[in-house]
Amino acid sequence: MGKVLTGGTMSLDGFIAGPGDSGFDLLFQWYGNGDVEVPGASPNVPPLRLSKASAGLLQEEWGDVGALVVGRHLYDLTNGWGGMHPMGVPVVVLTHRLPEDRPNFVFVDEGIEAAVAKAREIAGDKDVVVNGGQMARQALEAGLLDEIGVELVPVLLGSGTPLFADLGVTPVQFDGPVRIVEGTGVTHLRYRVRR
Repeated sequence: MGKVLTGGTMSLDGFIAGPGDSGFDLLFQWYGNGDVEVPGASPNVPPLRLSKASAGLLQEEWGDVGALVVGRHLYDLTNGWGGMHPMGVPVVVLTHRLPEDRPNFVFVDEGIEAAVAKAREIAGDKDVVVNGGQMARQALEAGLLDEIGVELVPVLLGSGTPLFADLGVTPVQFDGPVRIVEGTGVTHLRYRVRR
């Protein structure tokens, strides 16, 4: 059975989004500042152009992923990535408003435990990635996460949404970093959740 992971691209002051879902242009500059093209599976998302170090890490990690868990907010914000997540794997969407089924997406309204269980079932021996923000917080509080990844970018947003906003179980300790990769405009950090 694979691991359950989460993470996000984060500013130096700890935010994965600025006020009112702003700042993504600054947070994700590293997605287009390199010479290595990494195509995605979504027809609505252009290929990434990463530094060699970032491309190598993402291609390795993405190859180990069998399913994703995201919240309804991100699903709506991206318009369901045009029908396919860029990673090309099935997506479990945790929501209070069940829509009609769509290919490549499974909608769950029974909580984070049910969403992660469904994603594990879909992923088989591969990893499950839980999207950052509320989903990451809920999974951490439920004891479901094995590893955290942070893509740290050199920008200050001043305020916004932290990776683990309103965390109900503190303190939480991690082992590591167990891996550090320096890309262009981003430092990739990986930590294990301490049990």
